[in-house]
Amino acid sequence: MTTALRLAIDIGGTFTDTVLVSGEAQILASTKTLTTHQNPADGAMEGALRVTAETGRALSEVTGFIHGTTLATNALIERRGADVATICTEGFRDILDIGYERRYSQYDINLEKPDLLVPRERSFVIRERMSAEGAVLIPLDEAQIDNLLAQLDASGAEAVAIGLMHAYANPAHECRLRDLLAEHRPDLTVSISSDVSPEAREFDRLCTTVANAYIQPLMESYLTRFVDQFAAQGVTCPILMMTAGGGMCTVETAARFPIRLVESGPAGGAILAARIAARAGLDEVLSFDVGGTTAKLCLINNARPQTSRAFEIARAARFIKGSGMPVRIPVIEMIEIGAGGGSIAGVDRLGRLTVGPKSAGSEPGPVAFMRGGTEPTVTDSDITLGYIVPDTFAEGHIKLNPEDSKTALTRVIGERLALDAVGSADGISRIVDESMASAGRMHAVESGKDLGSRTMIAFGGNGPLHASRVARSAGVSRIVIPPNPGVGSAVGFLFAPVSFEIVRSRYSLLETMDMNGVNGLFGAMIAEAKQVVAQGADGALTETLRTAFMRYNGQGHEIEISLPDRALTAEDIAPLTAAFEEEYRKQFSRPVPGMEIEILNWAVRVATLDEAIPSVPETREHTVFNVTETRPIICDVDGKARDAAFVARADMKPGDHVPGPALIHEPQTTTLVSADFSAHMDAIGNLVLTQDQKGGA
Repeated sequence: MTTALRLAIDIGGTFTDTVLVSGEAQILASTKTLTTHQNPADGAMEGALRVTAETGRALSEVTGFIHGTTLATNALIERRGADVATICTEGFRDILDIGYERRYSQYDINLEKPDLLVPRERSFVIRERMSAEGAVLIPLDEAQIDNLLAQLDASGAEAVAIGLMHAYANPAHECRLRDLLAEHRPDLTVSISSDVSPEAREFDRLCTTVANAYIQPLMESYLTRFVDQFAAQGVTCPILMMTAGGGMCTVETAARFPIRLVESGPAGGAILAARIAARAGLDEVLSFDVGGTTAKLCLINNARPQTSRAFEIARAARFIKGSGMPVRIPVIEMIEIGAGGGSIAGVDRLGRLTVGPKSAGSEPGPVAFMRGGTEPTVTDSDITLGYIVPDTFAEGHIKLNPEDSKTALTRVIGERLALDAVGSADGISRIVDESMASAGRMHAVESGKDLGSRTMIAFGGNGPLHASRVARSAGVSRIVIPPNPGVGSAVGFLFAPVSFEIVRSRYSLLETMDMNGVNGLFGAMIAEAKQVVAQGADGALTETLRTAFMRYNGQGHEIEISLPDRALTAEDIAPLTAAFEEEYRKQFSRPVPGMEIEILNWAVRVATLDEAIPSVPETREHTVFNVTETRPIICDVDGKARDAAFVARADMKPGDHVPGPALIHEPQTTTLVSADFSAHMDAIGNLVLTQDQKGGA
């Protein structure tokens, strides 16, 4: 029997990570290549050919292929999508302008409104109306189609987002309008809200549909090129796409719903961290993923990443809710900030040292890369402080010039602030580390959780390098660095299930729920989700998770409550009431007696079954590793020059113990063990860092 050969590729803002795996989890080879923004598939192909050549295998032997990309996210942030027009119900042309009818910062006289992609001159209407129950109040006026087509032609729209009132309850008018547009304007890309986000709240529903339509032409073209390019090199297996919710879907589904690919790369990292937490028996974890462009932090409890039904894209004010474009899709909830290896440092007009969110990316990259970069970055500061050793960086595929980093640091920062290159680098390091720690603390507080009791799981090209510094600031005393951390998100792809989630709105009071109607709705959703999953995993065993989004009558937001995987009966009302009140008590201290409970949305997630995860064997007694090499660094604890142990991770065995300061290097990243931490290797090759030393010189 031939062992499965699987390939995972994660295209990030700076680097493209590639992993080749045999069987379930045996990593044969991994590599990082610079992302080729003109055609991201080129960098992906370079990585794929590199890992297959290294192992003596061919792409034609690959039996499983999973891909995640930041292209959808970047297109939305950088505004590189299609010209989109909207079609709404007559009388509702200004849904996007009205929004939530409030300012996200009440007293900011220079407030910048979120860019919702569609100006009013490309907002059109048609006469029709559905009731909230799905009854036709006003039939679709097809006599207006010719005039609507003329308006679309004049606007220059390349894509159309259709969001009609209450289409989640009855999509007939949206479907008919889509068919008419396809008949008369086949080149137009059309997204309808009843497909993309069939939920109540018309502003969020329309925003999600607009975002989907905005990136759909770009993603369809990219995915076609990507598949064709790999097919030409012999790949015959289906390519599955990672989604924001932590599952996988087919390329065809991704092309229909590209909005579900937003944040797909970071989702892979959260899946990896959850698996590590399950193996190690860790109940409370902080996932810490730092790449070249951004840092992503996610809370994981009981081996399950925190999830959400909504998030915002491209906030005008980075940390203020309501300042971005709302999107309602299943997503692993994390906080992401513009702090990575490529984040550019400078001095503002008030003489303050700043870092990010602008990034040098891969083109031109940090100054030390010698690719035309002139502004110092976090990577340049890490090189200057001695944390990145040029000889072992990026497997030797990228040459570094440390003197260029020092020159840029002195020119841009040192001359303004009367600092030398080392002082400038130390300032950059402390600011970016505190920014990441602050983001983690804020994310935890918003979720009603504490970081102090958590274990940090760090990965990404820069995660292990900054983990001990960020952990100290965030109050975390234990860190786990998994094997192959530099390509952690790509490794996480390989453990994600093939899945699809559907949410539909159907208003019901819990006490008087129409059981037959709700069970019929679930039957239709499960059949649709299973059909999508079967395209990527035909014949695989699946599990179905059902949930209801419940609230007290009149409230504005819901709480997610799990439902049994079977038809509901009248006997379920009492346990569902108790489950809601218990969850409400957890979040708000006590339930509200005497109030009716209502359900707005129902959700179904069909996913392939996870394999049983083996636990970590007990690590044998620690022995001090025999250090034979050192490298000079600037200690991050006291700012003084120190000699740090320089250790190849490949030379360490389970039980080996290395006190800080130390640099534990491997092909795609380096782990900085700060002077107040020590590291040991556990039984399955994880590095475990513990804050157990004073850290003084």
